[in-house]
Amino acid sequence: MDPPDNPALPVLARMLIADERFASCRSTVMDANPGMSEETAGQIVEEGIKFVTACSRNPGTGLAPSRIVDEGWHALILHTAMYAELCTNLGGMFVHHYPGYDPTNYDPSILDRTREAIAALGWEADPELWGPPPDERLASVAAKCQHAPDCTIRPMPKPEPPVA
Repeated sequence: MDPPDNPALPVLARMLIADERFASCRSTVMDANPGMSEETAGQIVEEGIKFVTACSRNPGTGLAPSRIVDEGWHALILHTAMYAELCTNLGGMFVHHYPGYDPTNYDPSILDRTREAIAALGWEADPELWGPPPDERLASVAAKCQHAPDCTIRPMPKPEPPVA
């Protein structure tokens, strides 16, 4: 059954990528966080997929992941071919990563706005994974980046193919 507001999206965000690709991204999160359970790593990747989908469907809104969800997004990005395909399948918008790290720039409203964008897709943002920084109880968060208000996520249109 599809979410009522978004008939094109599956019930589970993780269904937007094939099982073997999801497992590979989950393994990437686990490799960066020794001792993490498969279940937790899978939740982090699924929240990353929700985040990318929200960005793709809300260009120019200024959305950002929590520090823990950022770990899932980074795992997706590291699988470049799969990530590009995911972005294309979400409407042709490639969701670029604009990192910046300054914890003093933390903007609580950006996470609220992002959770609202996810909810508008018919999904619930996992409250345990969408906390404010430096909430690293579940993941060490290998990348040192915080998406500050002036450096938020802006989907870019895919390039046009060259004219022959």
